[in-house]
Amino acid sequence: MSDIEPNQYEAFLSDRRERILARASEAVERSGRSLDDITMLAVSKTVGPDEVYAAWKAGYRSFAENRPQELKRKLAGVEDHPDMAGVRFDMIGNLQTNKINQVVGKVTLVHSVSSTHLAEAIAKRALAHGVDCDVLLECNVSGEESKSGFAPDEVRAALPKLMGLGGISIKGLMTMAPAHDEDAARRTFSGLRDLADVLRGDSGLALDTLSMGMSDDFPIALEEGATVIRLGRIVFDPGYEPAW
Repeated sequence: MSDIEPNQYEAFLSDRRERILARASEAVERSGRSLDDITMLAVSKTVGPDEVYAAWKAGYRSFAENRPQELKRKLAGVEDHPDMAGVRFDMIGNLQTNKINQVVGKVTLVHSVSSTHLAEAIAKRALAHGVDCDVLLECNVSGEESKSGFAPDEVRAALPKLMGLGGISIKGLMTMAPAHDEDAARRTFSGLRDLADVLRGDSGLALDTLSMGMSDDFPIALEEGATVIRLGRIVFDPGYEPAW
């Protein structure tokens, strides 16, 4: 991804990580929490295994992919580096049912369960593999037609059925905010937080994972209660300069 020398790229990753951590710390303090409450995913979908290893050496321990074939490539790269024992990979992209077998049992968390049909398919594959798959329900809080996911009323109606599926464990919710609109982003993130409160009351589930916030808007997401942020360009791209 980068044309700079490997040692320079590693220095960039370390310096950028320190900046991200400083900004994130400020944001979580405003929500009465600390960085210990947050999982920061380095979204590695646009880089290769070498960049992932460089990010590991810079201090990142959790990564995310949006395509099963890229997940496979990154996991193969991990095998070349025994010191990466304990690395975490999540699946954050739209997951086709015919690709589920490439994901179940290989990731810590699937963020993008966007329909009852997909939840049923993941549950079926997980049972077949003899594993329990931790998932998040993707919710379209903003109402944008271009975004997938359950509408708030839909997820509330679907939750009893989803809770009855063997093979999956619902850990929380995920959303994406409209781009380049801070006010809309804040409404979306606070809306997901409020939706989680409603669903907790309906179901008794903890739903303590809220995956929201990316490179451009993660400070707002943290202020509104995110527990997982998904950072791609801001982590890996030297040409990306944060607005803050």
